[in-house]
Amino acid sequence: MEQAHTPSRLELARGVLRIEADAILKLADRLNGEFLAAIDILLACSGRVVITGIGKSGHIARKIAATMASTGTPAFFVHPAEAAHGDLGMITDRDVLIALSNSGESDEVIALLPALKRKGVTLIAMTGRPGSTLAREADIHLDATVEKEACPLGLAPTASTTAALALGDALAVTLLDARNFRQEDFALSHPGGSLGRRLLVHVTDIMHAGDAFPAVKSGTTLKHALLEMSHKGLGMTAVLHADGTLAGIYTDGDLRRTLDQSENLSGLIIDDVMHRTPRTIAATRLAAEAVKLMEQYKINGLIVTDEDGHAIGALNMHDLMRAGVV
Repeated sequence: MEQAHTPSRLELARGVLRIEADAILKLADRLNGEFLAAIDILLACSGRVVITGIGKSGHIARKIAATMASTGTPAFFVHPAEAAHGDLGMITDRDVLIALSNSGESDEVIALLPALKRKGVTLIAMTGRPGSTLAREADIHLDATVEKEACPLGLAPTASTTAALALGDALAVTLLDARNFRQEDFALSHPGGSLGRRLLVHVTDIMHAGDAFPAVKSGTTLKHALLEMSHKGLGMTAVLHADGTLAGIYTDGDLRRTLDQSENLSGLIIDDVMHRTPRTIAATRLAAEAVKLMEQYKINGLIVTDEDGHAIGALNMHDLMRAGVV
């Protein structure tokens, strides 16, 4: 009979999510001038934003520091116990410290307050108790109070850590907007990710240039052009005027069409069979734009031009795939 009154696992899980969602909604309604003052302080910071916390609050503090660092606000995490044993030397009077503690009474964090005040470090506290020691001693207090934890025992930090994490995200995103932080800026902090490759890799970084660029002069025989294509291995060759500007392009697809239409190839010159209006891309453009062009026009390669219209390189879809842009 007792088992019949026990909530199902799904009911329990949904209850957790509702409690935590409600905590965030109430937090949103509670934001006030203190939050705006914290933003002003963080924007004016000429040093680094240092974030600290112990236990579960420490895990949340690490994530907030990482989010800020990747969105235009230089930040790092300092463990309060390590700070008390030398790492406090990493913090200067040009920095702003954000301290997380749901109770506002974490011994390891409170122990840092005298030294921080002597250093003249600006302190922003994020707690669930506005009357706590940490809240009282801070220059700015951000109220992250929750009505109850999602843990049925009321012990494990759940709703309180979710609220603190969301409040940290609110700080980071508001700072991002205030700094006019762009996709390109984000990519510079994430050069190894897919976004970094899309926004940082340019055509000039991956194109085949110099001796690797397949190109023949206008008037060249088709046989010579085919040898150039075979030697350079891109499935195409550019055809150039005497001044280096682009006269046309000849590709593997063009060769198939030539074979369908001509029985004797020996007498042909490249000008007779080339495509005279090829798609091109500037060397300074993003490689991601080359992908877009190839997909739009259903082609596998592009000739690269400089600012004067001279053909200086080529690339194909395989180059973009190897660079991780596709």
